[in-house]
Amino acid sequence: MLNADAPGRIESVNRAARARYDLPARAGSTGIDKQPVIGPVRLGAGGVEGDTIVALDDHGGPDQAVYAYSVDDLRWLATEFDRSVGPGGAGENLTVSGVDCSHAVIGERWQVGGAVLQVRAARTPCRTFAGFLGVPDLVKRFIAGGRPGAYLAVVQPGTVRAGDPVRVLDRPDHGVTTADVMAARTVDRDRVPHVAAAREFLGARERAWLERVHDARVRGAAAAG
Repeated sequence: MLNADAPGRIESVNRAARARYDLPARAGSTGIDKQPVIGPVRLGAGGVEGDTIVALDDHGGPDQAVYAYSVDDLRWLATEFDRSVGPGGAGENLTVSGVDCSHAVIGERWQVGGAVLQVRAARTPCRTFAGFLGVPDLVKRFIAGGRPGAYLAVVQPGTVRAGDPVRVLDRPDHGVTTADVMAARTVDRDRVPHVAAAREFLGARERAWLERVHDARVRGAAAAG
């Protein structure tokens, strides 16, 4: 379905020049500390050129090549956690305005500068993020806030820079959003059937999760019977 939303804008393109070893991280280091980049940056299937990605079992890959968070989301983050949070402060690659990253529909496609991206997943907060912002109870509060941002695949590589427009090209009709995915994966399993309606557009990690949930329910039903 074609969408006629007014275009948004890239406020900042961010990447981590190096890993940090001073934060709690299962892999021993993290690439969460993204900093704004001056000038054009290429987005490819593997993400932002020059970015540091650690813990590849959980981060990166073709379905999580780019993480986008809006300036409205960053304002909420700053207010909720009483922190100064600038571009890249949520570990995002693209800081955008005029685009609702936390209620983006799974499968919608964005024209971002010279690249085309597709929403595939939502962020699930972790202790590394909590340590990065210095908020011990961040995970619970972030989930309750319902502002996960959007993970995107790069379906057409291209160059982007701050100031480029962001346009939603099309949007599936199923209505499943990134907020739905984060809630279903964490605190609201009643949303799982709703999220399953977007299966064909979800990333591989989310599809595998749906299979695990389905198998668990089948085993539970068999045991109860």
